[in-house]
Amino acid sequence: MTRILIAAALVGAAVMLSDSGEQPVPPAPAALDLSAVFAHEDGAKDCLIVAEMCDSIADIIEWDGMQPDPLLATGVQLDEMRTRTRELMIKGESLGEKYPALRDAVACYLDEKVGNSGGVVTPAGRAAWVAAYRAIAESARAVIQ
Repeated sequence: MTRILIAAALVGAAVMLSDSGEQPVPPAPAALDLSAVFAHEDGAKDCLIVAEMCDSIADIIEWDGMQPDPLLATGVQLDEMRTRTRELMIKGESLGEKYPALRDAVACYLDEKVGNSGGVVTPAGRAAWVAAYRAIAESARAVIQ
């Protein structure tokens, strides 16, 4: 009986020592809830395409801003680059046509985070564009995780 009590005490101590009392922190919610948007047979594949495309756009905007004479200096140029990136990455297919709710959600999100001015992009504005596209990419990835 003494052995059982000692064993139970050791197990209890081990459990108490291994449990720091901290609960795992849940992941931060995605910037956009796109889970209902991709209700289509190609949804998972298209989520990855959106994530890769938005990460690429963010990378391009960020890299361009580090150049002595950035090519993407206005909101109009950023939007044209986004359009060309889509055309090149997915060969002209429009996921906005396939998923109108995606198009609308992303448009509203970008308007909220970066505005819709076609004018000169400041360094702070550029950082906002990069952050917004990274958040959209993360939101798309969250749908399939």
